[in-house]
Amino acid sequence: MATKPSTWFLSQSFTALNYKQTNMRFSLPSHRLLPASCKMRHRNLSSSQHKRQQLKKASPEQPPITAGFHSSGGADDGDDNDSETEDASLHSVPSLNLDVVSNEEVVDASVDVEHVQHAGAKDMEKNADLEHVQDVDAKDLHSLTQEMKSLGIDGSEKLSIIPDEMKPLALNIDGGEQLSSIQLEDLTGMIRNAEKNILLLNQARVHALEDLERILAEKEILQGEINVLGMRLVENDARMKVAAQEKIHAELMEDQLEKLRNELAYRGENQNKLLNEEAPLLQNSTIQKLSEELNTLRTENTSLKNDIEALKGELSNVKDTDERVITLEKECMLLESSLKDLESKLSVSQEDVSKLSSLKVECKDLWEKVESLQALLDKATKQADQAILVLQQNQELWKKVDKLEESLEEANIYKLSSEKLQQYNELMQQKIKLLEERLKQSDEEIHSYVLLYQESVLEFQDTLNTLKEESKKKALDEPVDDMPWEFWSRLLLMIDGWLLENKLSIDDAKLLRDMVWKRESRIRDIYLECREKNEHEAVSMFLKLTSSPRSQALYVIHIAAEMAPVAKVGGLGDVVTGLGKALQKRGHLVEIILPKYDCMQYDGIGNLRALDVVLESYFDGKLYKNNIWVGIIEGLPVYFIEPLHPGKFFWRGHFYGEHDDFKRFSFFSRAALEFLLQAGKKPDVIHCHDWQTAFVAPLYWDIYAPKGLNSARICFTCHNFEYQGTAPASELASCGLDVQQLNRPDRMQDNSAHDRVNPIKGAVVFSNIVTTVSPTYAQEVRTSEGGRGLHSTLNFHAKKFIGILNGIDTDAWNPVTDTLLKVQYSANDLQGKAENKIATRRRLGLSTADARQPLVGCITRLVPQKGVHLIRHAIYRTLELGGQFLLLGSSPVAHIQREFEGIANHFQNHEHIRLILKYDESLAHSIYAASDMFIIPSIFEPCGLTQMIAMRYGSIPIARKTGGLNDSVFDVDDDTIPLQFQNGYTFLNPDEKGVNSALERAFNYYRNNPEGWQQLVQKDMKIDFSWESSASQYEELYSKSVARARAAASQS
Repeated sequence: MATKPSTWFLSQSFTALNYKQTNMRFSLPSHRLLPASCKMRHRNLSSSQHKRQQLKKASPEQPPITAGFHSSGGADDGDDNDSETEDASLHSVPSLNLDVVSNEEVVDASVDVEHVQHAGAKDMEKNADLEHVQDVDAKDLHSLTQEMKSLGIDGSEKLSIIPDEMKPLALNIDGGEQLSSIQLEDLTGMIRNAEKNILLLNQARVHALEDLERILAEKEILQGEINVLGMRLVENDARMKVAAQEKIHAELMEDQLEKLRNELAYRGENQNKLLNEEAPLLQNSTIQKLSEELNTLRTENTSLKNDIEALKGELSNVKDTDERVITLEKECMLLESSLKDLESKLSVSQEDVSKLSSLKVECKDLWEKVESLQALLDKATKQADQAILVLQQNQELWKKVDKLEESLEEANIYKLSSEKLQQYNELMQQKIKLLEERLKQSDEEIHSYVLLYQESVLEFQDTLNTLKEESKKKALDEPVDDMPWEFWSRLLLMIDGWLLENKLSIDDAKLLRDMVWKRESRIRDIYLECREKNEHEAVSMFLKLTSSPRSQALYVIHIAAEMAPVAKVGGLGDVVTGLGKALQKRGHLVEIILPKYDCMQYDGIGNLRALDVVLESYFDGKLYKNNIWVGIIEGLPVYFIEPLHPGKFFWRGHFYGEHDDFKRFSFFSRAALEFLLQAGKKPDVIHCHDWQTAFVAPLYWDIYAPKGLNSARICFTCHNFEYQGTAPASELASCGLDVQQLNRPDRMQDNSAHDRVNPIKGAVVFSNIVTTVSPTYAQEVRTSEGGRGLHSTLNFHAKKFIGILNGIDTDAWNPVTDTLLKVQYSANDLQGKAENKIATRRRLGLSTADARQPLVGCITRLVPQKGVHLIRHAIYRTLELGGQFLLLGSSPVAHIQREFEGIANHFQNHEHIRLILKYDESLAHSIYAASDMFIIPSIFEPCGLTQMIAMRYGSIPIARKTGGLNDSVFDVDDDTIPLQFQNGYTFLNPDEKGVNSALERAFNYYRNNPEGWQQLVQKDMKIDFSWESSASQYEELYSKSVARARAAASQS
C-alpha cells in the first residue's frame, strides 16, 4: 500500500531506529554476577572443573539477536521456549536480565568478564573507572551473547525477546504507523527502567571486579605453593643423592668387614698357638678392640639402613608430589590460556567501545532527525487540517456551481422565448442611454473641477509669492548659520566668565545669553570687531547690545559624571553628548557640568582654561574651595569643577570604583549647585544622570531653592537600575542634607535596608521628570525581577516615569565619512564594506580564502549582564556553522577575564576566531564595518547602542528580546511585524538553544539568499537612529514641565 509522505518518513526513521538505535540493557544483580566456575580454589581444582562442565551442560542454547523487531506472531511462538529456558537458568546459573531503552538514555551495558586484563589489582582499579555508558547496537549484543554462552552465563536468550512496551515503537515501512501519546508514555517508562538497570549494572560491575581480584589473589597463592613444592623437590633430590652415596659407602664398609673377618679367622687358625704361647694378654686386648670396632660398624650399618628406609619413604612422597606438581602445572596452563582468551576478548570489547561511541553520536543524530520529522508531522497535520477546510470550501463552491447550473438552465429556457429576449434588449438599451447621460454629467463635473483646480493653483502661486516675500523679510532677523557651534559656545563661556569676574551684571549677562541663543548676527559682528581690542573695550561694546528682547528657547544644564569622548565609561557619556548636541541644534542653550578628573582625555577639550574665581562649597561641616575650569567639547560649553579637598576626590586615576564614591559625588553634586547659585544662572531644566548626580534633586529642593535657585525643573535619568549607590544613612549628612528627614520610606530610605539611603530612590521622589533609556526597560524595572528593589517606588511615581530610547551620534558613527575605515561606503555602494571585511581579516590574521564566509562581530564589556556564557557559546557555534568570529572587549571581573584569556590563547593562531581583550576605538569602527552579523545576547539591556551602530554600518544584529534591544531590533521572520520594520534576528530565552536558533536562521538566509541579504543590509543602513527623535521627546517633556511650573507660579 502507498503511504503518506510524512508517515513514510516516520516509518523510515523508526525502522532505522530498529536497525541502528535499538539498545539493550543488562540488569545484573550484584550477588549473581559470575558463575561458580569462575571462582577457582587450589584445594579442589578437579571439582571446580567438573562444576564448569555441568554449568555448560545446564545452559541452553541461546538464539541470536536480530536487528529488527519480530512480529507479534513470532513473539508469541517463542514465549514457551523462553519460559523453559528461564526456569532452567534459574536452577543452574542466574541469568542476565535485558531491557530495551530509549536512545536518549541508553548507556553502555556491555559489562562482562571479558573486560579483565592480566594486569593485577592496579590495572583492574583503572578499568573500574570506566563508568561511562554508551550505546550498544544489535550486532554487538549478538557477539556479547556468544561470549556469555562461552562463559556459561545464562539469560542471553532474552535479548531476542521484545518487551511489550517496545512493540508500539516497531514501526515498519509497510504499516506507516504514527507515534501516539501512549507510545511516548511507554517510552518514558522504559527510560525510567533503563535508569534503574544502569544502577544495577554498575553495582554488578563493582562486585565482578571484587570477585576477579579474589581470583587473582588465589592464583598468586597457588603460584607460591607451586614454588614451595619446587623447592622441596630440589631438596629431596639432593637428599636422595646423599643417601645413594651413603649407601655405596655402607656397602664398601660391609665388604671391608667381611675381609677383616676372614683375616681374623685365618690368623686365628695359623697363629693360635703362637699367640697362646707368646702373648695371651695381647690377644685378649686385640680381640677386645676388634669386637668394639665390629660393634660400631654394626650400629652404623643399622643407622644407614634406617636412613635408607626413610629416604625410600620420602622418595615415594616426592613421587606423589611430582604427580601433584604435574596436575598443578596443567591447571596453571589452563589458567594462562583462559587469561589469554580474556585478554583477546578485552581487546575486542575495547574495539566495541570505540564503535559504541560512534553509535552514540549516530543515535543522537537520529533522535534529532526524529524530532525534525515530528515537527514535519505536526506541519503536515496542520496542512491536512487546512486541506480539509479547503475541501469543505470546495464542496460549498460545488453547491454554488450546481445552483448556478440550475439558474443557467432556467436562463436557457428564458432565452428560448424571443419575446422575452426582445424585452431584455430594450431594457439593455435603456440602461445604455442612462449610462451615456451619466457620462456626460460626469464630464461636465470633471471640467468644472479642472477649472476650480486651475483657480486654486493660481491662488497657491499668489500665496507662495507672498510667503517668499515674507520669508525674505524674516531672513534678516533669523539666526546666523555660518558660524560653528564652537563659536557660540566660546562666546557663552566668555560672557559667563565676565559675569563671575563681576564685569557684567546678572541682567546684562542674561540679555547677552539670549542673543547667543538666537545666534543674532549683531552679537557675532560685535565679537568679531572686538577681537583685537582690549577686554574693557570689548565689555563696553557688548553692553550696547543689552536692549535685545528675551528668547523663548529653553536653558538646559546637564550635571553628569561622564561625557564622551573625554570622560566615558559606558553609555552615559554618549547620551550626555548626543542629547546635548541635538538639543543645541534645535535652538536651546545647553551647558554641561563635569568633575575635573585627572584621567580625562584633555586633547578632546577645546579652549580649556581656569577662571579667575574660587568657589566655596559646604561639606562635612566646612567650606572647601573649588577651581572652575571652562572648555568646549563637541561644540558644547562645559564647566569643570576641581575640588581643593584634602581627599583629592577626582585625582585618583579612575572615574569610578573608589571606596568613597558616595562622598566624592555627593560633594560634586553640591558644588555644582553652588556654582549655579553663585554664577546667577537661571536654567529652565537641570538634568542629572545616574546615582552619581542623583543627589542634585534633594539638594535642589531642600537647600538651594530656598536660597533663590528656584527657576528650574529637575529631570533625572537612570541609565541602569542595577547600580544604585546605596550607603549608610549617616553619610548623607556630609553634603548638608537632613538624615532624619530623608531616611524615611517615602523619601530616600532604601527599600531593602532601613539603615541605608538610596540616591536613585531620592532622585525618583524629588525629581519632576524621571526617565530611563528605553520603553521596554521602563516596563521591566516596574516588576520585582527588573526593578532591583525599586519597583514599588517606580510604580508609585509612574505618572512622571517614562522610557525614551537613546539615539547614536550619527556624525561620529557614519560609514560615509568615517576616517578610521580603510574604505568609506554607503547603503547604495556596498563594495567598500566588502573591502573593509578583507582588510580587517588581514589585520587580525584571519583567513581570506572565502569572501562569502560570514563574519560575526561582538563588541562589549564582558560582564554577567551581557550574557558572557552565551557569547562563549556563540564563538564555538559560529565555528561549527562555518563562520568567523571577532570579539573586542574586556572584563572588570577577574575570573571572567581569565576565562576569556584562556579562550583567546586557545584560538591564538586560529584562522577563523580572534579575541581582542581590550577596547580599541579604531578597531571597533573596523569590526562594525567588516562584520556581516553582530551578536548582542544580553541577559538584560537598558538600551544598548551597539545594535544601532551595527545597523548603521550594515551589520545585521542578532539580539535577545530585552530592554532597548526589544525596541530597536525586530525579527525578519516575525509576520506580526510590518515588513518595513524587520531588521534583524531575535531570541527570547537567554540560553544556548535561543542563540543557536537565531544564528542558524541568519546563516541560512545569508548563504541561501544573497540578494535578500543585501536588501536587508541596505534597509538597516537607512534606519534613522539619530538623536532627533529622542531629543524631540525630551524637548516636549521639558516644555510641558516648565509650562506647568510657570502656570502654577502665575496663579500663586
